[in-house]
Amino acid sequence: MAYTKSMQNLIDEFSKLPGIGPKSAQRIAFYLLRADAGESSRLAQAITVAKASARWCMQCFNLSETELCSICADPARDQSVICVVEEPKDVIAVERTREFNGLYHVLQGSLNPIEGIGPDQIKVKELLGRLSSHDVKEVIICTNPNIEGEATSMYLARLIGPSGITVSRIASGLPVGGDLEYADELTLGRALEGRREVAQ
Repeated sequence: MAYTKSMQNLIDEFSKLPGIGPKSAQRIAFYLLRADAGESSRLAQAITVAKASARWCMQCFNLSETELCSICADPARDQSVICVVEEPKDVIAVERTREFNGLYHVLQGSLNPIEGIGPDQIKVKELLGRLSSHDVKEVIICTNPNIEGEATSMYLARLIGPSGITVSRIASGLPVGGDLEYADELTLGRALEGRREVAQ
């Protein structure tokens, strides 16, 4: 027995979301059907409003509701340091550490030749434009520690290096609370490479 046409359509739409498989899509769809009308309406309204009001910051390409995001518009931020990330969610992750007070540049992706994503498909040109028109002393490359993130990091380092701006890469290695025996060779190698002196 098949679902009704409207129910199947709802499940199909949820299945298109990243990380949502057919079973999860079914659970979400049935949850919404059982929920009161007010809850379903609030969800629909939240999606509509977010879609209508969301835009990209004209300077860093972070998610914003105004021309400049709150970070770019904050005069207290250190204008001489730019942290380069792949996606807006990465800005949130770095901000949660409370260790960084500079500006950001969101690439809107990473280099991936297999999927046809080259420098022209992400915000590389815009980053270089910012570096030439601002007094930037350091660029911290904070891309993901995977093949695409590493390729993007190396590409940016080669582009920016000749300008005299310091280019740094976030360290990667073992998570706090992890066990050495479960670490793969690449992760352990990175941990060794990024070692630092122990304060005495």
